[in-house]
Amino acid sequence: MAEFDVIVIGGGPGGYVCAIHCAQLGLKTACVEGRETLGGTCLNVGCIPSKALLNATHHLHEAEHNFAKMGLKGKSPSVDWDQMKAYKQDVVDGNTKGIEFLFKKNKITWLKGWGSIPEAGKVKVGDEVHSAKSIVIATGSEPAALPGIEVDEKTVVTSTGALSLGKIPKSLVVIGAGVIGLEMGSVYQRLGAKVTVVEYLEAITPGMDGEIAKNFQKILTKQGFEFVLGAAVSGVTQKNGKASVTYKLRKDDSEATIEADAVLVATGRRAFTEGLGLEGLGVEMLPRGVVKVDGHFQTSVKGVYAIGDCIPGPMLAHKAEDEGMAVAEILAGKHGHVNYGVIPGVIYTTPEVASVGQTEEQLKEAGRAYKVGKFPFMGNARAKAVFQAEGFVKLLADKETDRILGCHIIGPGAGDLIHEVCVAMEFGASAQDLALTCHAHPTYSEAVREAALACGDGAIHA
Repeated sequence: MAEFDVIVIGGGPGGYVCAIHCAQLGLKTACVEGRETLGGTCLNVGCIPSKALLNATHHLHEAEHNFAKMGLKGKSPSVDWDQMKAYKQDVVDGNTKGIEFLFKKNKITWLKGWGSIPEAGKVKVGDEVHSAKSIVIATGSEPAALPGIEVDEKTVVTSTGALSLGKIPKSLVVIGAGVIGLEMGSVYQRLGAKVTVVEYLEAITPGMDGEIAKNFQKILTKQGFEFVLGAAVSGVTQKNGKASVTYKLRKDDSEATIEADAVLVATGRRAFTEGLGLEGLGVEMLPRGVVKVDGHFQTSVKGVYAIGDCIPGPMLAHKAEDEGMAVAEILAGKHGHVNYGVIPGVIYTTPEVASVGQTEEQLKEAGRAYKVGKFPFMGNARAKAVFQAEGFVKLLADKETDRILGCHIIGPGAGDLIHEVCVAMEFGASAQDLALTCHAHPTYSEAVREAALACGDGAIHA
């Protein structure tokens, strides 16, 4: 039986980051992972491979629609789907090997297999039991199933199967208008598929600032997406290699059926905590397999902690990483902390969508006095030069103090632009602080400054 200071169960973004930081802080650390590679869902079948496909298909779109405008004339590239999937896998392999190298560099023991906790201070992997002063549960999440829908990962797929379909479908139905559905829908829409998104709610991307969501839907519709909103899917059937999706409109209970070559079930994710033995251990649980923790990420059982997708909060890799860093600090006797008010969210479509802080709807509901500064990318020279002038930056600030309360961006590079606002909010900055900061020209980031100026005397270029 090996003895460790810390055993982390799960080698995804939260788990491997936690393990590395624990080791950096001098703790003897092990990480349990049952996959053949480290990196968890995000790196193996989530964030990273989907971004590779989004990148490849974005270049295809540019070649088909914008190259000729720039004087780059000639035949548009043909698609080698197998090669595109191989490129995606190369990206994944390079990153997983990188984490494995970091484990060796930091002298972290990789316990290969699936872990459970038979008792406090003990972790069982296979037939071996290891002891640890502290145990960190970082087991992540899995796709949430819809009742009555059988997923075969060939015709009816989750996000995992959508990354490696045998062939490009001519038609795709996406069930769920969240991040995963819209990103993977974008991949196949650019590859020529007719994409129809069926969403239970009356708007896409639940929780997003309403004005941004409406504009996002308009842009995606212009790109070729079709949306069926306010629709409850009642079943999916397969026949002769095709799938039929039946749904009922909530407004009038009318039923309809859509036939497609493939169906992507993208109705969210749920905590993956089965098989850990948490109930027998006495760990207090919340609905849907979520682990309850205190303000220091400790469960109801002393010495057992949890982070990431299996505890409350947004299921985001970077949120899990921050929690992993914080737990490592706590276990090393320091003061780990996560500022949940400044966690950005990004959708990697084209245009990208990014947000941090509160939405306008949340501020209204709280009765908060606020002001809005907006700036369209149509007024940004760099965005116009690369045919990405759709969208805008929306900055929300306190009406009295001018302190930044939130920011919502739809436009080029939004996922990177949002971070100057994150840093500003972390330091308690005002909109004027952003407005008075010199931004290089010509850059997309000038749109953020212009939105900040719009919170004061007004934007210059709008």
